[in-house]
Amino acid sequence: MKSLVFRSSLGISLRLQRQVPSVFLIITLITLVAMVINTSVGEYPTPPLVVIQTVLGIDTGNPDYAFVINTLRLPRIITACLVGMALSISGTIMQGLTRNPLADPGIIGVNAGASLAAVSLIVLSPNVPVGFLPLSAFGGALITSILIYILAWDRGTHPIRLILIGVGISAVAGAFTSLMVTFGNIYDVSQALVWLAGSVYGRTWEQVFSLLPWLCIFIPLAIFTAPQLNILNLGDDIAKGLGSQVEWQRSLLLLISAALSGAAIATAGAVGFVGLIAPHIGRQLVGGTHQGLIPVAGMVGAMIVVLSDFVGRTIFAPIELPCGIITAVIGAPYFVYLLVRNRRK
Repeated sequence: MKSLVFRSSLGISLRLQRQVPSVFLIITLITLVAMVINTSVGEYPTPPLVVIQTVLGIDTGNPDYAFVINTLRLPRIITACLVGMALSISGTIMQGLTRNPLADPGIIGVNAGASLAAVSLIVLSPNVPVGFLPLSAFGGALITSILIYILAWDRGTHPIRLILIGVGISAVAGAFTSLMVTFGNIYDVSQALVWLAGSVYGRTWEQVFSLLPWLCIFIPLAIFTAPQLNILNLGDDIAKGLGSQVEWQRSLLLLISAALSGAAIATAGAVGFVGLIAPHIGRQLVGGTHQGLIPVAGMVGAMIVVLSDFVGRTIFAPIELPCGIITAVIGAPYFVYLLVRNRRK
């Protein structure tokens, strides 16, 4: 019977893995189309074909197009794509670690720690170069993750304890963030409030190049450790029986999740619910095997943030809504739906 189960499971796994490249390619194409359309829309419209020509370095005969696309819009759109990718992969790891479909770096406190560190830097040291913001947010996310891990420790860590402790830490970090906002300089506070709403407005190539190294390091690391995440999903006892160093692997995955969410939050602020929604969509498309789920969920998250930024720019134009508000409008009802669905189960 065991061999039959193994062959059946292997067959499902292989089928899902064969499905991953085509699904990933389709979502990537949708995201690229959304990026081109988002880049072409604005007070100074640029035809989609001109956007493609400009990005490819083909002369369009109009230098204004190059300035609008390359300087004003493209960094913003690329930032939205990278932020969505980082948040969704972070959420995928967090859901796998806790074995809970409701887990998300924003829900269990990691994002709150990153936000507190970043807001503190904005309010207390406004003249610090923007490149230090990801380091600050990563430090806040890492410290919060370690604190959650320590407080949840009881001869090992349990997923439920991690979530409950994380919710409490999130409340405390949120209170201190509000304290910073209350007593800070009015100009710095206004910057922090816009940042807390979650927005890619005004992002430049400097933010893109500050975020990119974090993704280049930690996304491949997330994919590399995906098999261990699959093993941890089987439960601690089975994982130990299979030879996995449970606490070491859990600590490494928690570090990866904190790094990705911290860097994303430092760049675009508190863009919520992306890490909750994208992994669920990814599982519906390619199943729960993390080798395929992590890249697919990452691209789904990129698509969500790019489309949210497009909606925020156009729905009440010329007034722009932060993309974090759009993701919250979508994500909050989805979270309630998941709560109800899991309660019925």
